[in-house]
Amino acid sequence: IIGRSSAMQDVFKMVGRASRGDAPVLITGESGAGKEIVAGAIHKFSKRSGSEFVAINCAAIPENLLESELFGHEKGAFKGAGDQRIGRFEQADKGTLFLDEVGDMPLETQTRLIRVLSSGEFYRIGGNSPIKVDVRIIAATNQNLEEKVRNGSFREDLYHRLNVIKINLPPLRDRKEDILLLTSYFLKKFSEEAKIKVKVLSKEVEELFENLIWPGNVLQLQNVCQSLTLLSSGQEISISDIPKDLSLQRKGPEMSWSDMLESWASKKLLKGDDHILNSATPIFEGTMIKAALKVTKGKKSEAAKLLGWGRNTLARKITELDL
Repeated sequence: IIGRSSAMQDVFKMVGRASRGDAPVLITGESGAGKEIVAGAIHKFSKRSGSEFVAINCAAIPENLLESELFGHEKGAFKGAGDQRIGRFEQADKGTLFLDEVGDMPLETQTRLIRVLSSGEFYRIGGNSPIKVDVRIIAATNQNLEEKVRNGSFREDLYHRLNVIKINLPPLRDRKEDILLLTSYFLKKFSEEAKIKVKVLSKEVEELFENLIWPGNVLQLQNVCQSLTLLSSGQEISISDIPKDLSLQRKGPEMSWSDMLESWASKKLLKGDDHILNSATPIFEGTMIKAALKVTKGKKSEAAKLLGWGRNTLARKITELDL
């Protein structure tokens, strides 16, 4: 359910390689691109497939509760700890622990995580006896961890421990061949769940879908398909069934790149995100560099001139942004 496009071929190859060992994996990509699905696939095809795949979203849990979620706590360890709690590390023993949005993990928790990765041992909150676990870590983020390391909000030693195998998941807009394939899958799935005839897209809607930005990626496409399955009146989904806010996400002259950027920034801020320049600036610079290199057919000196940089600056940026 991720897709079959050429843009995904490298991802599939890396999933296969990652499945053969136990090394930590870092999956990067925008929100909704399918990072947890990729993590689940690595676990499914690994030697740990017979044990648990345990997922935790580090951004969704309040900072003061995250350590308890990960490591558990003893009865009476803090106010409200009425019973002993088994943490996610113990639940994932002999299996895989998926740390989603690891870039939002507080520094104090990062320090404890490093100790576990180093020794395979930890203490429950309020506990006195070390607990030994055998857990494979897969982490994911939609943020630029290199930038967070530079500004001190993510530990460099933890970054290097997690970044053994790196898989970058491209956004849906960069793999247009997957859009209709995924749409067909989701419409069939939700139609069967609703026990109705499978809904299909009209040609006009197919064209629209292939030219949308999809800022929420696969997750957004899935939600749109579920909504259209339940709310469209006919078996064929027509343009009149498409919500207006979705139609506004079309690429092309209807929206300039600055309009798209404003739309992206507004969505991030309305969700409560902060420090959005930390994630936007590397994406902007990376896009400009790729465009310049494409025009100059990979000639870095010429690309640097087009960008208004020196060649050394371009080389440093390429290294920093892992291009």
